[in-house]
Amino acid sequence: MAAMERVLGIGGYFLRAADPAALSAWYRDSLGLDLDENGLWQQEAGPTVFAAFEADTDYFGSGRQQTMLNFRVRDLDAMLAQLRAKGADVAEQIQDMDGVGRFGWVTDPEGNRIELWQSA
Repeated sequence: MAAMERVLGIGGYFLRAADPAALSAWYRDSLGLDLDENGLWQQEAGPTVFAAFEADTDYFGSGRQQTMLNFRVRDLDAMLAQLRAKGADVAEQIQDMDGVGRFGWVTDPEGNRIELWQSA
């Protein structure tokens, strides 16, 4: 019996935007995503979580948002302070999960809630 073919990792994340250039610039200038002209970003190696949530969850913010992007960060407090200084919509709440890490959230200029994760 042949072994099951498996995916290797996340190859991309695509989202609609009213102003794609401005939204890409926000991700570059606010979160430090160094994208090339094709949107390619060489991220650091690390864990990725894939999880399905109940359809009525409010964890993603707006009920219209079907997915949520999670970025790993080195220093959650520093990242949240940086985002606040740039005038970003940063949630006040920080969640601590024993053995997993700390979580915070920011909403991008197009209304997409993003999770920031400082691994334990």
